[in-house]
Amino acid sequence: MDIRQLRTFHRVASLGSFTRAAAELNYAQSSVTAQIKSLEASLGSELFERVAGKVKLTPAGTRLLPYAGQLLSLAHEARGVASPDAQPEGLLTIGTMESITSYRMPTVLEYFHHRYPRLQISLRPSLCAETLHALRQGVFDAGFLMEAETQHSGVHSEVLGVEPLLIVAAPGHRLADAAKVDTDELRSESVLAPEAGCAYRELFEAELNDGTGEPVPFLEFGNVEAIKRGVGAGLGISLLPRMTVADELAAGSLVPLAWEPPFELYTQLAWRKGSALSRERQVFVEQVIDFLSHEYQEL
Repeated sequence: MDIRQLRTFHRVASLGSFTRAAAELNYAQSSVTAQIKSLEASLGSELFERVAGKVKLTPAGTRLLPYAGQLLSLAHEARGVASPDAQPEGLLTIGTMESITSYRMPTVLEYFHHRYPRLQISLRPSLCAETLHALRQGVFDAGFLMEAETQHSGVHSEVLGVEPLLIVAAPGHRLADAAKVDTDELRSESVLAPEAGCAYRELFEAELNDGTGEPVPFLEFGNVEAIKRGVGAGLGISLLPRMTVADELAAGSLVPLAWEPPFELYTQLAWRKGSALSRERQVFVEQVIDFLSHEYQEL
């Protein structure tokens, strides 16, 4: 068992694909397969199985994964100690969500592209619960959360700021000109929402269903862009992070409703508790906090 095999195992486990892992690592797929088979032979256990055409970890692979993450982190740290003046390099896998990827990260990624060209940042779409699990398992190096809670078992999180939320509707909506909108007035509306597991959807759903006896139906539209198009077409209303609808509000294609959310959502950067930050992760954490904390302070 060597570091190269563990890195390959870690990438296949993270991506759920031998083909994608080979592309990321710049290996031939046959090389990835050979490394995994060699690692399995040295351990005497199968690490992956195919279920319904997908690659999944076996129980042995699941047990190995957090240790592989720790060993790779130590290897990064050791290289940093031995070569303190070397530029950060390698691959960082970051769990994130559509709104952060599309509306917060472009300037950060541009900075890393020019300042640290040998450091590759791979953004993995993930719901917050999935991100937390992947961080605890060592699959993600860091991850973004958008949650009401700021303390998470096994994970250290740094609050970047309160994420402003608002309800949007099509121009001409019956509540568009109301000076104040009550929750009761929203219960009769069709609500467009991202998939279950999204924190602001769940908080909004709980608020609408509170004490009503009947759950308010939500129309799942999958992603923010689809939701905005549906709202603009008059299919219903939606609660979204303000950053995702700033352009549409400025253009007048969507309008905000005067409803004040009775909850707050905190955008956070998180990483596994107890793991030493490699030079690469340290640079990423410091720069993201610097970039995004300033953005939230200006809101």
